[in-house]
Amino acid sequence: MDVYGLIGNPVGHSLSPPMHEAGYEALDLDARYVTFEPDADAAAAAIAGAADLGVAGLNVTVPFKQDALSAVDAAPLAERIGAVNTVDYGPVRAGEADRPRGHNTDAAGVTRALAHHDVTVDGRDALVVGAGGAGRAAAFALADAGATVHVANRTAERAVELAADVPGATGGGLDDLGDRVAAADLLVNATSVGMEAPEETPVPADHLHSDLAVLDAVYAPIETRLLREAAAAGATTVDGAWMLLYQGVEAFEIWTGEDAPVNAMNAALRAELE
Repeated sequence: MDVYGLIGNPVGHSLSPPMHEAGYEALDLDARYVTFEPDADAAAAAIAGAADLGVAGLNVTVPFKQDALSAVDAAPLAERIGAVNTVDYGPVRAGEADRPRGHNTDAAGVTRALAHHDVTVDGRDALVVGAGGAGRAAAFALADAGATVHVANRTAERAVELAADVPGATGGGLDDLGDRVAAADLLVNATSVGMEAPEETPVPADHLHSDLAVLDAVYAPIETRLLREAAAAGATTVDGAWMLLYQGVEAFEIWTGEDAPVNAMNAALRAELE
């Protein structure tokens, strides 16, 4: 049996176990997905030593995505983003490497979620609201896919710093958000606004328009105020569960070498969110 899992603190709320286990069941794979919750000072050692326990792959969530970089051979995209959320122990188990391979599949979560909804990224103007971990992944993902990216953040300095790392990107505060949204083809909310307070939105309704595609990284609730108002404006909307799904799909495919059973994994995920 192959053992995969999630390392973070806390992890009790995670939706990854049912999503991945539905994938194993659909493909009749002899595998299980479990969770690990180490202390902060033990995270890097736990990631480095998991292969000795027979672990085949790990997802990594907060607050350990940066810590994981020191324990893996990071893929170029993960290195650029500065965070690892997927660890593949296959090279170590095969005797081909001393350290596991580290990936960032959050970026694929963005682009594959948009592709699922037939949203074109190449050549488009993209606005990313938020300069934290999700914002970094989104900005790199969209830029690498051919979009021109602007990062807007409440603290403008953080947006400018992120934009300096992303090819061709610009960054700034929220003062000109209305003009930025009006000029954008794609909008990604990479903040938590709308999660703990569902009546809140990062973008006022009068800024939204019908030529826009909106991806909200918030997945609880699935339908945020931003998405409701974007749909009312005629925009294409993509809820955060699609991003969560496709970052998991990407990890599943890295670990198993199989095409992920997307429909089965999506059904399991949404059943948990209902």
